[in-house]
Amino acid sequence: MKIQLMRMREGWQGAALAVTAAISLASGAALAEDPMPSEMMPKAPESLLLDIDKAGGNFVTVGERGHVLVSSDAETFVQKQTPVRATLTAVDFVDAKNGWAVGHDAVIIATSDGGETWSLQNWDPELEKPFLDVMFLDAQRGMAVGAYGLYLQTNNGGKTWSVVENDVTMEEWHLTSIIKLNDGALLIAGEAGGLALSRDEGETWVKMESPYEGSFFGALPWGEAGAMVFGLRGNVFVTDALPALDSVEEVGSDGEEMDPPSAEWTHLKTNTVQSFMGGSLLPDGGAVLVGVNGVVSTIEPNGTATLIKNPVTLGYSAVMPLKGRDILVVGEGGTYPYTY
Repeated sequence: MKIQLMRMREGWQGAALAVTAAISLASGAALAEDPMPSEMMPKAPESLLLDIDKAGGNFVTVGERGHVLVSSDAETFVQKQTPVRATLTAVDFVDAKNGWAVGHDAVIIATSDGGETWSLQNWDPELEKPFLDVMFLDAQRGMAVGAYGLYLQTNNGGKTWSVVENDVTMEEWHLTSIIKLNDGALLIAGEAGGLALSRDEGETWVKMESPYEGSFFGALPWGEAGAMVFGLRGNVFVTDALPALDSVEEVGSDGEEMDPPSAEWTHLKTNTVQSFMGGSLLPDGGAVLVGVNGVVSTIEPNGTATLIKNPVTLGYSAVMPLKGRDILVVGEGGTYPYTY
């Protein structure tokens, strides 16, 4: 197998899982019209897993070699057949049945039965750009973002996908995360502190002033109208409110470009330099973050961060809250249950 490393920019060298997400795997053989389906492997539950989401009462996690695993109890995961062997980096369900997963080779696959079966919606290995996140507003409208400004959107459940080009994508930064905030706004976070905000469900985007020049690997809603962004070297920032954008103009009255809108960000003290790769909200309004070298940290609603002692030093990529103070982490080597 030929491994082609995509060009790396500041911030990505220090995070092992970020490297994984930025590697494009391509077969040395001639490309076929359709990708090869995933192989059913006994040790798939112990393989590299990169994201997890809920589909009704089930848990669905995705990872390397096109692996999709489903569990009803967060303990026993069963592999499901997919139409691709490309690494899957992100998964998103809008309800108990309809979900999408994205990944390397610009692949997008979809399910309408809670992850039991999957169909191919997009595949473009010659593009040599991986998707890094996917988010759907409902069963019809969705967006997938990735490396070098890759951004596709659909208005028909993925039957067709169209390329989005705007000020955010034209700079060709890696777009690592796209989320919906609790007030309905959308936020993109990415490489080199890149942040962009939309208040019209993705029709238009405005680049924001960033509190940090290093890369963000994830974002979460925070409070009624705010956001949390996290990433390189344990950096986490929160804000209670993002700009309204009502008066934002591309060009000022004197013809000069105006400064990007900004927010009042608080830099949290995390007591770690390990990069955070994934996170999830907790029932109490706080959050839990996970990342490289087995780092796990809870963030209270007031912003207090607490590191969870963890003897495991493998890289973690995503986390999902369970009942009470139990969480499920996925990453190198599969799934890991914790109580914080």
